[in-house]
Amino acid sequence: MKYQSTRGKAPVLDFDDVLLAGLARDGGLYLPQSWPEFSAAEIRAMRGLPYAELAVRVMRPFVAGCLNDGELARLCAESYAGFAHPAVAPLRQLGHNQWVMELFHGPTLAFKDYALQLVGRLFDHVLKKKGRRVTIVGATSGDTGSAAIEACRDRAAVDIVILHPRGRVSEVQRRQMTTVLSANVRNVAVDGTFDDCQDLVKALFNDQAFRDELNLSAVNSINWARVMAQIVYYFAAGIALGAPDVPMSFAVPTGNFGNVFAGYAAKLMGLPIDRLIVGSNTNDILTRFFEGGIMRTDGVVPTLSPSMDIQVSSNFERLMYLALDGDGGAVDKLMGEFRAHGAMVMPQGAWTAMRQVFEAYRFDDEATLSAMRALKRSTGETVDPHSAIGIAAGLKGHSRKDATMVALATAHPAKFPDAVEKATGTRPALPPHLADLFQRPERMDTLANDATALKGYVRAFAGRNRA
Repeated sequence: MKYQSTRGKAPVLDFDDVLLAGLARDGGLYLPQSWPEFSAAEIRAMRGLPYAELAVRVMRPFVAGCLNDGELARLCAESYAGFAHPAVAPLRQLGHNQWVMELFHGPTLAFKDYALQLVGRLFDHVLKKKGRRVTIVGATSGDTGSAAIEACRDRAAVDIVILHPRGRVSEVQRRQMTTVLSANVRNVAVDGTFDDCQDLVKALFNDQAFRDELNLSAVNSINWARVMAQIVYYFAAGIALGAPDVPMSFAVPTGNFGNVFAGYAAKLMGLPIDRLIVGSNTNDILTRFFEGGIMRTDGVVPTLSPSMDIQVSSNFERLMYLALDGDGGAVDKLMGEFRAHGAMVMPQGAWTAMRQVFEAYRFDDEATLSAMRALKRSTGETVDPHSAIGIAAGLKGHSRKDATMVALATAHPAKFPDAVEKATGTRPALPPHLADLFQRPERMDTLANDATALKGYVRAFAGRNRA
């Protein structure tokens, strides 16, 4: 399998090099040159497979030529062995043809574990094969950071620096990052928003000399391997509920667009997905786009669902590329306009094509709390504010009653105890392996929103570990 950049100017790479590169050298994101497609018979043959074995079936085409079946099977088995639920990604019924998939049974209690537990092992495997060391720099709005750190801590050939917006993640989210004291891990609180953190990461990657000096790599969902691993749970839900013989809709609380794009990839691969329903909070750039075809940034407003407090959804570029028929030049031009002016107008044909699959709904904090209360009353389920937005969007958008709707629950309620307690009157407890989280010592540095300062910090940290 070969991969190309969404902007069309970077070298075509195989999977190993895409994993290590993260962001393409032309500023674009990597996508496979062709999409593997499973027949209805092949999807039926996946029924009953344990999650790790299903992951091998789904991801095998994407790693062809770089990992053999035995290597991939071993990595998948190791990645999901420690998840707290035997189904790995269990389903719970909400109503007639309405389900929620719990994606918070990994070590850091968020959906990011489903990809990053595998990605950390992929890094180990590929770096050992190539005899290389990398410096990972990533930005998080809350959950990616802890999942990435958990996946990469104490790994021999990886140094990892994670940025988060100071004061804009929950205390549980912050402590899951800052209480990891491994020598190869550093946490940086940036004076700014998640979008500022994401821009700093891109600035480091776009400095080619710095990038080469430190062998920079990425674990954000700009890295194709992240998206690849997330495709698996869409197949897991679909197959468990009757695919390929019934149509499916998925509802996803969405900030950076990586999770819901994985659903679109599953559709391209043959899963019968009718609709992908996007749930936004007050930072509703995606909802506004799907309503009107114009992508326009606005100020980031802190909300009860901080992992979605984003105005620049990086993975949207992958959908643009596909909707524009693989025209990298057109993507490059539109992204240049967006970066320069904070707005871009999607060509009508491309926007119309997107709207055939995607719809979106927004929920402010009060609506989010109301959704959490209503779900608790009607089903007994306690959910975090992000999952509540996804579920509420799914229930609102579930117009085809013959289509099975699955909402993705993306985080454990104990990651956002203040919001859950405000909505339900009950404060959720952390699982046993995190019960002492608030007693653990923290280590964190603070930096201004300045790329030069960050480069100096990363160079000093990585240089010390390489000495």
